[in-house]
Amino acid sequence: MDVLWMIPLLLLMIIPLLMCTSSTFVFYFKKFFYVAWMMVLALIGIPLCILKSGGRDIENMRIIRFMVRHVKYLLGLRFEVSGWEHLQTEGPYVVISNHQSSLDVLGLMEILPDRCTTIAKKELIYAGTVGLICWLGGIVFINRKKTSDAKSVMADAAKTMLDDQIRLWVFPEGTRNQNGDLLPFKKGAFHLAVQAQVPIIPVVFSSYSNFYLRKEKQFKSGIIRLKILPKIETKGMTSDDVSSLSDKSFDLMRAAFLDISDSITRSNGPVRH
Repeated sequence: MDVLWMIPLLLLMIIPLLMCTSSTFVFYFKKFFYVAWMMVLALIGIPLCILKSGGRDIENMRIIRFMVRHVKYLLGLRFEVSGWEHLQTEGPYVVISNHQSSLDVLGLMEILPDRCTTIAKKELIYAGTVGLICWLGGIVFINRKKTSDAKSVMADAAKTMLDDQIRLWVFPEGTRNQNGDLLPFKKGAFHLAVQAQVPIIPVVFSSYSNFYLRKEKQFKSGIIRLKILPKIETKGMTSDDVSSLSDKSFDLMRAAFLDISDSITRSNGPVRH
């Protein structure tokens, strides 16, 4: 029994020591804490969403947004947002942004407009309490492996956007990417916007490389710059314009990504833990 009492004490002594001396330990500790804490928040949020809306409803995103916004402080992260005025757009629209890691959720919740939800991979719905609260928040799930299913979901989403006057957040790269640049965009988000004849609002996250390096097992404190770009109208466009619309959006976002990422490096350099 005496040994059992000593275990918590030893952990209280060892964990701070490892946090100060081992960047690999910090990486895994923060990753574990982030996932575990998000699951705990989801567990708390699920009954709140059910009480508020009775089930699946996009208005539940207000609860999710409120509950998640403090997490950045626990991980030592800070957001600097520019271009807020571009989100003050009435009616439905499509938000597109680059996708680097699961930490993107924190930036998404930092600026998420009202009546806005996201499009996510179908596998997320099986992620325990997080999957359930995502479903309650009206997140649209797609099967990326079946193109026909994805197109059908997008067509339904376009109709829902107009009928219910909602906004959708899409990651057009289609997968996480931390190679220091943007991946070529998939066309789904642009078909969606053109079909619904709603504007696209690009949002760009600066590179996480100043604080988060997955291969090197580093997860420091740091700054993330979010730049909201002016909306791109799609009125009058047809499916023939989707490729040029995608290319235009990619070029604008890539230029902004390189600019704000370089500005962090120039002004701050790598941020110490």
